[in-house]
Amino acid sequence: MSAPLFLVESLPTADSTVLDGPEGHHAATVQRLRVGEELLLADGRGGTAQAVVTAVGRGTLDLDITARGYVDAANPRLVVVQGIAKGDRGELAVQAMTEAGVDEIVPWAAARSVVQWRGDRGERARGKWVATAREAAKQARRAWLPVVAGAPDESGPAVARRIAGAAAGFVLHEEASDRLTTVGLPDRGEIVLLVGPEGGISPAELTAFQEAGAQPVRLGPSVLRTSTAGVAALAVLATRLLRW
Repeated sequence: MSAPLFLVESLPTADSTVLDGPEGHHAATVQRLRVGEELLLADGRGGTAQAVVTAVGRGTLDLDITARGYVDAANPRLVVVQGIAKGDRGELAVQAMTEAGVDEIVPWAAARSVVQWRGDRGERARGKWVATAREAAKQARRAWLPVVAGAPDESGPAVARRIAGAAAGFVLHEEASDRLTTVGLPDRGEIVLLVGPEGGISPAELTAFQEAGAQPVRLGPSVLRTSTAGVAALAVLATRLLRW
């Protein structure tokens, strides 16, 4: 089993360090790491440090750094615009997409989104997405923490502008004739993938996104839920881009 990963604000520069705070508590108290066990520290921006536990305290670990590394940012960059869904479906989507390698998730206030993020509720909801992405990145041993955009979400016009500035844009749509498995992909830049909410993407939104340069695509004969469509599409893209 690979060494567990813990996210830190900045990597230690010395040969020894103390892991404390929430990550130290989780490592020492929840995972119960012991002297001699190895772990991985990451700053969420590509930097990593391998370490071995030398002492265990109350919610803290003393560590010796054994190696340092850096993982380059992925290129092309995979951005999923996720229609806001009701219940925990959005968080399920965020979790799965993070594990599959998404680089950025954009919460989208689609016309057919049942739930609307407004005021404090929106900030709390976005905060849950951020926390979910963080925990999923740790589970997946990712050196890069995916960005969760929005303040707290993005509107349709903002999404269209994002598509217009991308190297490629794709809208998952059940009536599309082209398949994501066969469309052309750029070798650099940003690939923006749009996933609608439970009610799907409205005709007006689809038209606006096409005018911005997006291409409607489908995955296959099945219609997937908003919580699973994004991760399925990412699996296709990751395979085609040789990430997997």
